[in-house]
Amino acid sequence: MSSDVLWLALGLVLVLEGLYPFVSPQGWRKLFAQLLQLKDEQVRGTGLVCILVGLVLIWAFGR
Repeated sequence: MSSDVLWLALGLVLVLEGLYPFVSPQGWRKLFAQLLQLKDEQVRGTGLVCILVGLVLIWAFGR
């Protein structure tokens, strides 16, 4: 994998992460406040699922 692909992937992540707060700042704040109420186990579980889905996507499309 070239470094260009890594930078493109990072750029895409930043664009996607920035869409929600840009389009709906109020909704983003509300969601963020709800996320702060989650227990550590729930946050870790969500993080683990995201990691696993990301790894599967990398494996499936990175061949």
